[in-house]
Amino acid sequence: MRRTGIIATVLVLAGAGLGGVATAADAAPAAAARATACPAGWGSGPKGGPATGAVPLKNVRTGRHDCYDRIVFDVPGGGRAVRYHVAYVDRLRQDTTGRTVPVRGGAVLDIRVGAPSYDPATGAVTYPGRVGHTLPGVDVSGYRTFRDTRFAGSFEGETQVGLGVRARLPFRVQQASGRLVVDVAHSWRGAR
Repeated sequence: MRRTGIIATVLVLAGAGLGGVATAADAAPAAAARATACPAGWGSGPKGGPATGAVPLKNVRTGRHDCYDRIVFDVPGGGRAVRYHVAYVDRLRQDTTGRTVPVRGGAVLDIRVGAPSYDPATGAVTYPGRVGHTLPGVDVSGYRTFRDTRFAGSFEGETQVGLGVRARLPFRVQQASGRLVVDVAHSWRGAR
């Protein structure tokens, strides 16, 4: 009887060990799938979109994702078609003066959003950016791709922002209701 109990215990322990091996084996394909699930094919060429008015910019915020870093321009009431132009530049030049605005990073994205940082009807400030300074409330320290943000000004219904990134990496621009989203990939490979 004692021998049967020992054999049963050994079988139970062996089965528990196999369950642990199966779990680890099951996790490997899931991790591989996650590693290759990043979007690819965005490219690094200039991107632009149509205009539909001059609704004021309210906020700029950033976020980190597994495959990319994101900057979001909140334009409540701007719908899904806020005018924009996003392109890599050698230096960020302020649109109104041509003055260079220093931006840290291996590459610089010049982002122009068809939304002024002021109310066109009253002139009241809606987004408190200051030319040459980092974006208010935006801290990109610890990001994989983003290195710096700079406000370059707002003139004739358009706000200009410089985004310093680690290198010239692929990016995409998306529009959602009241938002313009710019994602910059962590790599060219489409994987983390």
